[in-house]
Amino acid sequence: MNFLEWMAVLGVLLLILALASAFLRWLPITTSLIYLGFGVLIGQLGIGLWEMEFLHIAGWMEHLTEVAVLVSLFVSGLKLRMPLRHPAWKSAYVLAGPVMLACIGGVTLLCHYVFGLSWGVAVLIGAILAPTDPVLASLVQVNDARDSDRLRYGLSGEAGFNDGTAFPFVVFGLMLIAQGQLEADWVGEWALHRLLWAVPAGLLIGFLLGKLVGRVAIYLRARHTDTAMSPNDSLALALIALAYVGAELAGAWGFLAVFAAGLGLRHAEIAAADDSETPSEELINDAVPHLAEGGLAPRALSLDDRQLGQPRVAAGVLMGDVLAFGGQLERSLEVLLVTMLGVLVSVHWDWRAVPLGLALFLLIRPLSVMLLMPRRYLDRAQCLTAGWFGIRGIGSLYYLSYAVTHGLLPDEAQTIIGLVLSVVALSIVLHGLSTQPLLRRYERSRGAAD
Repeated sequence: MNFLEWMAVLGVLLLILALASAFLRWLPITTSLIYLGFGVLIGQLGIGLWEMEFLHIAGWMEHLTEVAVLVSLFVSGLKLRMPLRHPAWKSAYVLAGPVMLACIGGVTLLCHYVFGLSWGVAVLIGAILAPTDPVLASLVQVNDARDSDRLRYGLSGEAGFNDGTAFPFVVFGLMLIAQGQLEADWVGEWALHRLLWAVPAGLLIGFLLGKLVGRVAIYLRARHTDTAMSPNDSLALALIALAYVGAELAGAWGFLAVFAAGLGLRHAEIAAADDSETPSEELINDAVPHLAEGGLAPRALSLDDRQLGQPRVAAGVLMGDVLAFGGQLERSLEVLLVTMLGVLVSVHWDWRAVPLGLALFLLIRPLSVMLLMPRRYLDRAQCLTAGWFGIRGIGSLYYLSYAVTHGLLPDEAQTIIGLVLSVVALSIVLHGLSTQPLLRRYERSRGAAD
């Protein structure tokens, strides 16, 4: 399909979604399921308008999914406003650590002993499929910076931190495939570089950069009262790029750095707000209520110089602009990538993904959460919900693209491509049908408990 045809397809999909948004809101499905179905419709299983092999597009697919994950991680970090020692964070640490490792181990054992795959390929598939996606799981994450629900906070933190657990094991799987067996030399180098250094270094680089840039930006905007005309979206893109590049140059994980940069920028806002519990961007909404549904730049124009000279107001406009811009960019990339997944899964569907996906969704992750999550962090009902909401998506597509472009043999690549794409598509279908009903039930139960 040429560029003109692709633009026509994308325009039709966006028009349908825009016109039907009010109707779709009442359906018990997520928009990701609609994108996936549209991709299948125009793919090989449908009208055959667009057909493609994953191996042919893996190079630029890697970069496109990488950008989508980076934007989502940065926005996720901005929404997490609780102090890092707050109890709400503890469930995130468990989900991104012990639970993630247990999921990698469970999928690895299943792929090796049931499907007969080599240990290297099995570990690689486990690492690709284990993390909860930061893009498609946004519906079950925190609604805004004020949201302190421990389930939502845990899932949001997991989606941000899981790169520190999953990506090292993606590299471990690739190294095991290349080496053929475990050897102390390369395993020790992997642990020292990819875990002991890359994880804390990525978090530290991103957090310090985000906090420093945030404080400087807020100070300059307040001092010169130029908040209304400041290109806050450019600031967000610059911070994402610099955090990622800085971490990669230092041999650390760039994804973790970008997530931590969002956290750092949020902490700069907290400092400007004198540790107030109310997010600064909410004050801007309250100050100019008649523009509360519009962009933040018009709201800033409605504030006088005295108000714009206050650091907290400057921080509120900055945070609101960045969150709005990041959300729009994230949704646009989601439309493109999930539609492409629908086209790809038409070509690469693997029926082994059905037992693998069901085992992961219904057995491995729920059991891992129930057994490893202390009840003082999440109660039993929250653990059951968190166990089901391990949504797979764009992050897994990035890890898959990375693996395919870093030394896999064609036969190994085809096996992994089929299983991963099919499991991700299955996740979008199952979670897309169940997320909203389960969320409504969870919210009702929380309201009754309160």
